[in-house]
Amino acid sequence: MDATFWATAALLIFLALMAYLRIPGMISKSLDARAERIRNDLEEARRLREEAQQLLAEYQRKRKEAEQEAGDIVAAAKREAELLVSEAKQKTEDYVVRRTALAEQKIAQAERDAVNEVRSSAVDIAIEAAGKLLADKVDARADAALFKSTLDDVKAKLN
Repeated sequence: MDATFWATAALLIFLALMAYLRIPGMISKSLDARAERIRNDLEEARRLREEAQQLLAEYQRKRKEAEQEAGDIVAAAKREAELLVSEAKQKTEDYVVRRTALAEQKIAQAERDAVNEVRSSAVDIAIEAAGKLLADKVDARADAALFKSTLDDVKAKLN
């Protein structure tokens, strides 16, 4: 009995044990189960990928909407700022016009007051001068009564 015989016998016993214990079936089941697991994993991965793509599309849409809304908000803020600036400018111009008119009124009143004061002073000086001239030329008694009545008339006309 040589070694070839024993190797062949061992091989036959090994193959018989494998057939008896149904090892190829177990290996086949194991491989089938593994293939099914891999198939399920691939299907799950495909499903997750589709969900991820849907989520990505949704977030991109939301981002675009948010960008649009932000653009609208910025545009509205710019319009409002321009409106506020124009209103402030208009109010400032109105204020300047009012203040200028008030200043012009005060200047005109001051001019009128100055003219009236100068007239009043001129009338007072003229009355005193006339009184002195009349006092020198006319009798003091008659002159005093006449001067007083004339002075009262002139003051009544001025006031």
